Amino acid sequence: MTGWDNGVLFTIQKVALPVQPLPIGPNPVLNPRAKIDLIPSAEPSATPGLATLETPGAPGASILDTLTAVYVYSEEGATEHFGLPRSRRAAPILVPLLVGLGVAGSAAVGTTALLLASWPYFKLNFHSPIEPRGDSAPPLGSRKGLGARFPSAQSTTGQRSPRGLCSLSGYRCLPKMLPVASRVLRSASPKPPGRELLAARNFVNEASFDIKKCSLHRLEEGPPVQAVLTRDEGLKYYKNMQTVRRMELKADQLYKQKIIRGFCHLYDGQEACCVGIEAAINPSDHVITAYRAHGFTYGRGLSVRAILAELTGRKGGCGKGKGGSMHMYAKNFYGGNGIVGAQVPVGAGVALACKYTGKEEVCFTLYGDGAANQGQIFETYNMAALWKLPCIFVCENNRYGMGTSVERAAANTNYYKRGDYIPGIRVDGMDVLCVREAAKFAAAYSRSGKGPILLELQTYRYHGHSMSDPGVTYRSRQEVQEVRSKSDPIMLHKDRMVHSNLASVEELKEIDIEVRKEIEDAAQFATSDPEPPLDELGHHIYCSHPPFDIRGVNQCIKHKSVS
Repeated sequence: MTGWDNGVLFTIQKVALPVQPLPIGPNPVLNPRAKIDLIPSAEPSATPGLATLETPGAPGASILDTLTAVYVYSEEGATEHFGLPRSRRAAPILVPLLVGLGVAGSAAVGTTALLLASWPYFKLNFHSPIEPRGDSAPPLGSRKGLGARFPSAQSTTGQRSPRGLCSLSGYRCLPKMLPVASRVLRSASPKPPGRELLAARNFVNEASFDIKKCSLHRLEEGPPVQAVLTRDEGLKYYKNMQTVRRMELKADQLYKQKIIRGFCHLYDGQEACCVGIEAAINPSDHVITAYRAHGFTYGRGLSVRAILAELTGRKGGCGKGKGGSMHMYAKNFYGGNGIVGAQVPVGAGVALACKYTGKEEVCFTLYGDGAANQGQIFETYNMAALWKLPCIFVCENNRYGMGTSVERAAANTNYYKRGDYIPGIRVDGMDVLCVREAAKFAAAYSRSGKGPILLELQTYRYHGHSMSDPGVTYRSRQEVQEVRSKSDPIMLHKDRMVHSNLASVEELKEIDIEVRKEIEDAAQFATSDPEPPLDELGHHIYCSHPPFDIRGVNQCIKHKSVS
């Protein structure tokens, strides 16, 4: 390395700029990642190893951060640029010095040494896109550099200037040197704080929050208007809601790739409902819901891997790949039911079993606003009230039954009053703490022998009714965006955690990274796991029954059924 030519491009990550805007070019917008020219200075900088910013009204501002990559920003559309000029002969020590310092793990020292090793001092000249570069820039097409054209800018005198030229000059040894320097700087760059560093911060262990008051029907007292949240609970709720959100978005992606087929109803937007209810009940309590079941399936203890594999019809799915989106089951979780409203009588039957066996257990029976007008639901209300069954009826009112708004489908949209003789509560279903406190109240009410109670969770779904529904023909995109920006359950919970010092933004970002990795690993499994063999098509019809034959699509086809 003896012949050195015009220098390699760098960009600073941050520049310490004065408070007042710098008068560089017409109406400049100085971005912390603006490009600059490093040129040999006639005078040493006030601080050895730091370049000096030389512009009108901005003497002595310093570069403080690592040189890394190339970014360009300017209000006029033209591009600021910089290059390291012809080096002195001391520059050949640059690479070994950087390697040694990189191994030592100090990006700041390594960068300072980069400047000191090649050039003892520098000054920075910011160039306006309409001002000539002078002799320091090679002409367009020069063998010393590559030229890039950018839009012309209007000068302060009103005359249009020639199109600016950005010199991308480099060393002759650039192909060999740049990868080495890049790896060294990347390995020496500071890493984000680990969980052990975050744990050392002075977080509070718990905090109390005011929550929205619930509307009541046939009740003198309702859920509390204050909720206590511990740090561990808050982190758990955040991770669970984020997992459900990311899982549903991954299911959307797999469906559009035609890896998931058939019916698929996504739960994103309603995460506070499943997470809040699960936080309020015991593992021995029971849950049954409709076909929008992925969130409750995860809450009842199944893994993301088992859920996504079931969606893709693979052998490792929770239903061995034979149930799909609407038919998922777990311990004390009875699905996922495809027939609208049909799960409500079954939920009352589960509650009857709880009472019959004398166990202090309850059953949460969920349905949507679209099913709320079905006659079988009112029949179930009547039987549950007569027998005082420990059944909590939950109407997840996401404002649209398929493509019809609740105002167009129901004469009475006060779903929490639909039980008439059954007490009811209307709850903010976008707040996980509101849902948790209401579910706790309802479970305690039914567990004490007072009979059924009805919850209406006012929530919202971001996707359409199913994957075949774009979700924007009966509502506007602006409506969906407004709910996302003002009432998103994950955003509300995150803000609550951060502002009360229960967690930091960095810690929650780490959880986001963990969740994304878990989802990606589960998706990889769900797309690579084998499909169930055809001879298992008739298996698991009964949980405990001697093997028997069942007919296929015609009488000539027989399948063996094994429990």
